[in-house]
Amino acid sequence: MENLHLKSFLEYKFLSNLDFNPEANNLAFSLSESDYEKNSYKHYIYSLDTKTKEVKKLTHFGKEKNSLWLNNNIILFSSDRDTDIEEKKKIGETWTVFYALDVKNGGEAYEYMRLPLDVSNIKIIDENNFILLADYDNNLYHLNDLKGEEREKAIKEIEENKDYEVLDEIPFWSNGRGFRNKKRDRLYHYDKLNDKITPISDEYTNVELVNVKDSKVIFAGRTFTDKQGLTSGLYVYDVKSQNLEVIVDKDLYDISYANFIEDKIICALSDMKAYGVNENHKLYLIDSNKNISLLNDNDTWLSCTVGSDCRLGGGKSFKVIGNKLYFLATIAERVYLESIDTDGKVEVLSDKDGTIDFFDIANGEVYYVGMRDYTLQEVYKLENNESTKLTFFNEEINKKYKISKPEVFDFTTNGFTTKGFVIYPVDYDKNKTYPAILDIHGGPKTVYGNVFYHEMQVWANMGYFVFFTNPHGSDGYGNEFADIRGKYGTVDYEDLMNFTDYVLEKYPINKSKVGVTGGSYGGYMTNWIIGHTDRFCCAVSQRSISNWISKFGTTDIGYYFNADQNQATPWINHDKLWWHSPLKYADKAKTPTLFIHSEQDYRCWLAEGIQMFTALKYHGVEARLCMFRGENHELSRSGKPKHRLRRLTEITNWFEKYLK
Repeated sequence: MENLHLKSFLEYKFLSNLDFNPEANNLAFSLSESDYEKNSYKHYIYSLDTKTKEVKKLTHFGKEKNSLWLNNNIILFSSDRDTDIEEKKKIGETWTVFYALDVKNGGEAYEYMRLPLDVSNIKIIDENNFILLADYDNNLYHLNDLKGEEREKAIKEIEENKDYEVLDEIPFWSNGRGFRNKKRDRLYHYDKLNDKITPISDEYTNVELVNVKDSKVIFAGRTFTDKQGLTSGLYVYDVKSQNLEVIVDKDLYDISYANFIEDKIICALSDMKAYGVNENHKLYLIDSNKNISLLNDNDTWLSCTVGSDCRLGGGKSFKVIGNKLYFLATIAERVYLESIDTDGKVEVLSDKDGTIDFFDIANGEVYYVGMRDYTLQEVYKLENNESTKLTFFNEEINKKYKISKPEVFDFTTNGFTTKGFVIYPVDYDKNKTYPAILDIHGGPKTVYGNVFYHEMQVWANMGYFVFFTNPHGSDGYGNEFADIRGKYGTVDYEDLMNFTDYVLEKYPINKSKVGVTGGSYGGYMTNWIIGHTDRFCCAVSQRSISNWISKFGTTDIGYYFNADQNQATPWINHDKLWWHSPLKYADKAKTPTLFIHSEQDYRCWLAEGIQMFTALKYHGVEARLCMFRGENHELSRSGKPKHRLRRLTEITNWFEKYLK
């Protein structure tokens, strides 16, 4: 076996969008892989026969990421295959072309429909009726509808305005999507037989979830013109009558899921009154009279929040079958698959170590994409809480490379027991001492689990201990544990320092050669740490927060997230915002620090890294900042392959310089 190295992630396969056909005898899913030369990713659609377990590659262009079943044998997918359409899009027209492919009989994919919309999601009612979620821009002409002189005038105006952004609402930009002023994700019905598109939601509602049953559509969205609020309305639209009904008023709840179940609606929501914007959503039923009743008093987050840098794409976290909702729940450091019926009875289908990233279920059979036994993603079948691996796309990684699995143990801090993880250096020699790296997760409401991390394995293969834990603020342990509003940099900092003390005492680590790193909230904690202790030999602060005051007014979530998490604004309790800002303590820092930040990170804007970097340089502390053009907050997880490599190279070189 050979050492896993920086470039090894280029060999990884990433799976997503697992989806049963109507008869549940075939599954479609997406596979993505790096294209290093083109500095991008290739995406393919595969099928898995649930009876023979045969896996087939269905597409070959490398541009087909998402699919849905048109019927039992034919899948639909969108792709950029038409050069004429691509040229039209360059001048400002909006188009999405869907192709159909016969999975059973084979043959070439053929164009099924072309839509004058930028479609991001599609649901099927029948082979001639579709529900579309598409980007809608209140600022622009719809070029597709214009002709002649009017069209030429509009094209000229679009070209003249390319150099300007006019802002009159917040948020005005969004991480990963750029400037979003007056842009909304709008819902439409498409009648293919008559080639007719009918808007369902209005121009100023941003639709965030949609599900379909027969000819009825349920969706949640936030309606705003000046400032987007924290709550969503819930609506049902009847395609046949074109009637839109308000189920839940738009000013009451944050809604993360909704669907039809029997003659009711099941939904996950929170009023955010007890624990703020990070409060766990509970499951409710809504009857035909719009009465809302609590179904289950769960205290878990309903999806997978266990982190990894080895995923790309998504899939189902919920599915309704009959009188049951199947859903994922993050509990401690694991992801459970559970079901709940309309009487509130809960059944646990899977509670094993590792993750279920997303799943599908039909005819009592559960299939999922997950990370088990400290390996990369594969498709599994779940039966009686036991999993059978059905794909082997990443099988060679564990055969080819040396992998150091974490040692997992209970760790008690500030009166609470959580999990600690320590990865030993590859080829560990008990007679030696080693340098070490403390890695801090983002969120803060995410969680570390016993799952594969590329960067951690790179460092272990280079002779480092890597240790990490879930401090107060993390997910998986309930609302009370996750609630650190107004406490950032206090109990969480104590947890991390207590954990560091424990690890340095128990493991053969050179105490003078310990580094620290983290991203997003982990970057915040890295900045906080270097202003409060000199115990770390060096630090790497990634996509960080340094100043809660500046973040409030410059990021896509700052105006509400900062106010909620700090219990303060720049005008109310201003001193508290500054007290919790790492920049306040930058004059105390002595630790050589590398800053990693993306130019288009609108979640934790570039200015956050720049301020802390400038402060260190001003006070004579060794510092370096590497900024990535064309990248956003997701650089480490879905950034361009060459950029991901440069990021990890910068970080690793910094550790090598100061810890070896």
